[in-house]
Amino acid sequence: MEANTRWVALTAVAPIAWGANYYVTHEFLPADHPLYGAALRALPAGLVLLALCRRRPHGVWWGRSAVLGLLNVSVFFVLVFLASQLLPTSIASTVMAVSPLIMMLAAWALVAERPGVAHLAGAVIGLGGVSLMLLGGAGGISVPGVLASAAAVLVSSVGHILAKRWNTGTADAGVLASTAWQLTAGGLLLLPVAVAVEGAPPPMSPSAFLAFCYVGLVATALAFAAWFAGLRRLPAGTVGLLGLLNPVTGVLLGTAVAGEVLTGRQLCGLALALSGVALGRPSAKVRQESAPHRAVSGRADLPRRTAGPSSPSSCP
Repeated sequence: MEANTRWVALTAVAPIAWGANYYVTHEFLPADHPLYGAALRALPAGLVLLALCRRRPHGVWWGRSAVLGLLNVSVFFVLVFLASQLLPTSIASTVMAVSPLIMMLAAWALVAERPGVAHLAGAVIGLGGVSLMLLGGAGGISVPGVLASAAAVLVSSVGHILAKRWNTGTADAGVLASTAWQLTAGGLLLLPVAVAVEGAPPPMSPSAFLAFCYVGLVATALAFAAWFAGLRRLPAGTVGLLGLLNPVTGVLLGTAVAGEVLTGRQLCGLALALSGVALGRPSAKVRQESAPHRAVSGRADLPRRTAGPSSPSSCP
């Protein structure tokens, strides 16, 4: 149980970092360069992880890295950048709260992982809480911004479950390696498109440079590695519900830093969202069933401490 709690805590780093990312993007990054914004977020993060991992893709992972890079990085980052610029911090992050339900359905369809009753209840309660936060916000809501957030949820949920499916069995590349490959592939796919569509890169002020450092190193390299590590060790329903910390962080940060108004309705929504996260904790039965699987696989996650002869793809 203690080890499981550590994996939950590690995974929670990702949605908290992503919730803060909305504010940083909205306040400090150039609004008229979404393609460059996404490319400069992905490529440096991927190269940092590649330097740590020191492995290239092999075999089927050339194609898989391209697919995951397109879904989880290229398309997703552009959509998130647009949502961050078009919506207030709290609204941009709350729309993403439908992701637990989408991720559970994707896990059921792609990896035959049927969601439990507690997970479904947590997703419904969390979504209800987020709906209260969304409806209780002040100011108008940009329809294109909401659509960008919703599309980002759909694309990333499918991409994350594909990563979970492909990072099992003999073809498992390891969390650090597969994360580095897809971030690098996504950034390389974005860069020529950004040059063709947006022309010269945007001017880089000191505040924009620091913002890109946070976006790339914390909200991308660290967050994605933690998220995919959690996807390997925890049920997809649990990881999806931890994603509710994304809107909670966005709302609280928007209120504390950006001066957005937090209404009584939004406070009730926050309480419901946190209740949904609590319902997603893996049961003792799940923990007992996952232990033999980890013993058979003989693989560690992030970081890997040992690797036998049958694990040539593990990172040092």
